[in-house]
Amino acid sequence: MPTIEEKIEEIENEIKETPYNKATQHHIGKLKAKLAELRETLIKKRAKKSFAGFSIKKTGDATVVLVGFPSVGKSTLLNKLTDASSKTAEYDFTTLNVIPGMMNLNGARIQVLDIPGIISGASSGKGRGKEVLSIVRNADLILILLDVLQTEQLYTIEKELYEAGIRMNEKPPKVRIKKTTKGGISVVFSRRHTRIDQRTVREILSVNGIHNAIVTIHDDINDEQFIDAVMGNRVYIPGIIALNKIDVIDSKKLKEIRSKIGRETIPISAEKGTNLDRLRNEIFRRLHIMRIYMKPQGREPDFKEPLIVKKGSTVGDVCEKLHKDFKKRFRYAIIWGKSARFKAQKTGFGHVLEDGDVLSIVTKR
Repeated sequence: MPTIEEKIEEIENEIKETPYNKATQHHIGKLKAKLAELRETLIKKRAKKSFAGFSIKKTGDATVVLVGFPSVGKSTLLNKLTDASSKTAEYDFTTLNVIPGMMNLNGARIQVLDIPGIISGASSGKGRGKEVLSIVRNADLILILLDVLQTEQLYTIEKELYEAGIRMNEKPPKVRIKKTTKGGISVVFSRRHTRIDQRTVREILSVNGIHNAIVTIHDDINDEQFIDAVMGNRVYIPGIIALNKIDVIDSKKLKEIRSKIGRETIPISAEKGTNLDRLRNEIFRRLHIMRIYMKPQGREPDFKEPLIVKKGSTVGDVCEKLHKDFKKRFRYAIIWGKSARFKAQKTGFGHVLEDGDVLSIVTKR
C-alpha cells in the first residue's frame, strides 16, 4: 500500500502531466483538493512525532519574523534592527532557537524574531520545520531575507510557506459556504467572469466530504483559492523581500538580479547598515498600524508614547484596547487630526481614526 508521501508524489506528477484546459480543469481541481488533504494529513502525522515546539511569547505592538535559509544574515540583521544579541558566525545553522529582539519604530514597539533557517521540506516537518513555520503563521509580517547571490532560494521558501498554509501578500478569497442537509450543491457567482466553474466547485467539495451546500463566490478566483476557502485554515500575512549582502556586487548586477526576481525587493547590507532605514519604514508601512495620541481630560496629549492600533480602527476599538470600562462608561470622544472634519470634533464609537490623531475619551462618572 503506498505511503502518504508516495500518494502526494503520484498526484503532483499527474497534475504536471495533465494539460490544463476547459475539459480538464475540473479534474485538475479535484486532484489539487486531494493533494491539499494529503499534505494536511502528512503535517499532522509528522507533528505527533516532532520535538517540543519553540516557546516564544508575542510582545510589543506587532511581530515580524525573519525567514530565510541558514547563513543569509538574519542574525546580523536582527542585531542591527533591534536590541537583541543574536549569535552570528560564518557557518550554517547558527540559530538553533528563536531569538527575539525589540525594535522601536515611529513610536511603536515591534518584536522581531530570528528563527532557524527554512530548508526544503520544512512544511512537512523536516528540520523542525513544523515548529518554525508555526511561528511564522502567527506573525504580523514576514520578512524574507535572501543572499543576493542565491536568490533561487526564494522559490523554495515561498513553496514551503505555501504548503504550510501561509499566503503571503494575498487576500482571503470572498467565498461563503453554507452547508445544508439536502439539495445538493448550489453555486452562485456574483461576478460574471471567474476562473473556476460550477463543476470544479462540486468536485473540490466532494473531495472534502461536502455534498449539500449553498456556495456564493464573490471574487474572480481559481481552483487553489477555492480549496483554501474550503480548508479554512489558511493565514494571510503581508511580506517583504530583502536582498542582503549587496555590498559584494555592483549596481548593474543588482539591477539584473532584481529584474529577474520580478517583484518588489529592498536591497540592503545588514553588515554595512545600507538601506536599513528604508527597510524600517517599509516594515512600519506594511504592518498597517497607526499612532493615536491619547489626551486625558483637562491635560496635554501624550506625544511620547502613542497608542498603536491597526489602520481602520475606530474609537470603539481604542476603548476596547484601553480597558473594558471605557466602553461601559463612554459618553463621547473628542478628535483632533486628519480624521476630524474640524478641530475638537465630538464623535461616537464608530468614528474611524487616522495615523497621528489626538483622541480624548469622555466618560461617565
